Amino acid sequence: MVEWFEAWFDEDYALLYAHRDEEEARTAVAQALLVAPELAAGPVLDLACGAGRHLELLRQVNPLTFGMDLSKTLLGMAPASLRPWLLRGDMRRVPLRRGALSGICLWFTPFGYFPDDENQALLMDLSGLLKPCGVLVMDYLNASLVARTLIPEDALERGGIRSQSRRTIEGDRLVKRMVLTHRDTGVRREVLESVRLYLPRELQELAAGAGLRLRRVLGTYSGEAFTAASPRWIGIFEKV
Repeated sequence: MVEWFEAWFDEDYALLYAHRDEEEARTAVAQALLVAPELAAGPVLDLACGAGRHLELLRQVNPLTFGMDLSKTLLGMAPASLRPWLLRGDMRRVPLRRGALSGICLWFTPFGYFPDDENQALLMDLSGLLKPCGVLVMDYLNASLVARTLIPEDALERGGIRSQSRRTIEGDRLVKRMVLTHRDTGVRREVLESVRLYLPRELQELAAGAGLRLRRVLGTYSGEAFTAASPRWIGIFEKV
């Protein structure tokens, strides 16, 4: 059975999320470097890097930064200059030795795709890849805000694709089902997104169990402190 994250991150995804652009990435990377200067030196992995919008900016500061993603399509959209620094693979099986990295970045909610035991195992593995005092940047959603402000249904058109979306909270997961229609061809497809909704205390408990200590939490890409109304929960952890 093909998992949703194996089937979804393709050209249609790139068109629908094109508003997540380089300027947003530039702001996010700049703030991360202020809170986690370790990202500026030594080997750093941008995990689930997609087409490399954050990776390209990090490499301007740290030429030892590289990226990894499961999507062949998104990796193929990366600038040619990044191609030598990209790996393709499942984030649950990063092919590196323990203690190899100064930092790991997880931009735009790639954490929470899996069942709880696999999410915990992923954090354990990522912690093991970090050197002592290495950093993990986890860009995650604000689960409480998502639950309070959930829009059950909406429609939008972007990049020649009309998307009709239905959102539900099923147990402890946010599930988004989309019907996509290409305006030019009329081709329709159904896609799914499913992410575990972890509260901040749950994320901290998971991280602590993996030997990671919370250093700072940001609520926006521009660096504001996290509040109940923040759109993001960006945790910067350090390896104990």
